[in-house]
Amino acid sequence: MALVTYALEGDIAVLTLNDPGSLNAASVPLANELKTALEQAELDARCVILTGAGRGFCSGANLSGDGGGPASRQGVGGVDAGAALATTYNPLVTAIRDLNIPIVTAVNGPAAGVGCSLALLGDLIVAAESAYFLQAFRRIGLVPDGGSTYLLPRMVGRARAMEMMLLGDKVPARTALEWGMINKVVPDAELASAARGYAEQLAHGPKSVALIRKLAWDSLDNDWSKQLHLERLTQKTAGRTEDFLEGVLAFQQKRPAQFKGK
Repeated sequence: MALVTYALEGDIAVLTLNDPGSLNAASVPLANELKTALEQAELDARCVILTGAGRGFCSGANLSGDGGGPASRQGVGGVDAGAALATTYNPLVTAIRDLNIPIVTAVNGPAAGVGCSLALLGDLIVAAESAYFLQAFRRIGLVPDGGSTYLLPRMVGRARAMEMMLLGDKVPARTALEWGMINKVVPDAELASAARGYAEQLAHGPKSVALIRKLAWDSLDNDWSKQLHLERLTQKTAGRTEDFLEGVLAFQQKRPAQFKGK
């Protein structure tokens, strides 16, 4: 059984974590399949939707002992509990950050541990009302990983990030929305359509959509001068796209632009 299913729907690649019996717990095989699916999506699509099968988005590391999760029991007894981060999970989350196309995460049920990181890596994040976000690491004596110590302080501020990571309490979807952690909360039955609505807008947008997401990610690390210089270089790239020419022409002709992502 594939641990990640891949469906190409027009210009949108829908990737579904597919181990519902474990609430899509993270394992090395699942992470590897997800990375491969993302690479394929860059070739096929103009936007990605990432979601989970069944009742959960991703319940965190597989702690069964054979899942190879980033925080699995292999760390007990002196074995390096962070080894899978270096070989598998850090490359995965970096690949998501560096995607050449935008990604929408559709969060159903729990997004815990590294699953929380995967959810928060979305450029746009939609959550079902039943969803929650959990930094579960302190409950098993480990530290947050999957980039969450980088993401959370930048998304919700130091105080709330500390609260999530140090106390390990669930953050319901509505609270996550109030904190500015996610973009939208919808009834569970409307999650897929809401995510699709975002994805359609992105997939039918200009090539600059991908450039915008890259600028936004880079801004988290750049100083003012470096970011202004990057904007200048990226604008040069955007100005040479077919979509820029179409956008200007459509504006002059007072009609909707027909972007091709080129």
